[in-house]
Amino acid sequence: MPFIPLESELDALIAASGKKTSTILELLKETGMRSGEAWRLLWTDIDLERLVVSVNKPEKKSNSRVIRISPKLAGMLGALPRTSQKVFANGNLTTWRRNFQQTRKRAAAKLQNPRLERITFHTFRHWKATMEYHRTKDPYYVKQLLGHKSLRNTEIYINVEHAIFQSETDEFHVKVAEKPEEIKTLLEVGFEYVCEKDGLMFFRKRK
Repeated sequence: MPFIPLESELDALIAASGKKTSTILELLKETGMRSGEAWRLLWTDIDLERLVVSVNKPEKKSNSRVIRISPKLAGMLGALPRTSQKVFANGNLTTWRRNFQQTRKRAAAKLQNPRLERITFHTFRHWKATMEYHRTKDPYYVKQLLGHKSLRNTEIYINVEHAIFQSETDEFHVKVAEKPEEIKTLLEVGFEYVCEKDGLMFFRKRK
């Protein structure tokens, strides 16, 4: 079972890193990319106006994919110097990993949180997949996000999500909607669609 840190722990490492590394870590957090996929990104793979990143050189025979990013990440990417066709310029991934490990060690000592030392580049991918499954309960969406060829590779995150969130209450707020405006309002405030009966659509949100 992969280690799934708190989001605040990921954010602590991002904040403790330099400009380039913090941008890559934020990219890993928001997209669930593998570190090698992020390292090979070209400027032509990024559309800062539409807020999307294309993974055109996937690893491990995964599928190519297009992933939305936040305005925050777009701003971080846009602030990087364009000295190469590659977003993160020409460098050595092993060296970058070693520098990250040193930053991680310093942050763990400063914040007195030894859990930070368990976080690797791939941990960001595990965290993203688990949180997206928890948010959507849609394994096919997570499969597409990660670029998996088979759903079997995605199923581990279903088990991880159940283990982490099994203590949550099973009590829900239930709403019924009929008009498109009502449906839109419920979705915007976090309700999820359950079923339709007699022309009515039923939604729920955990208490």
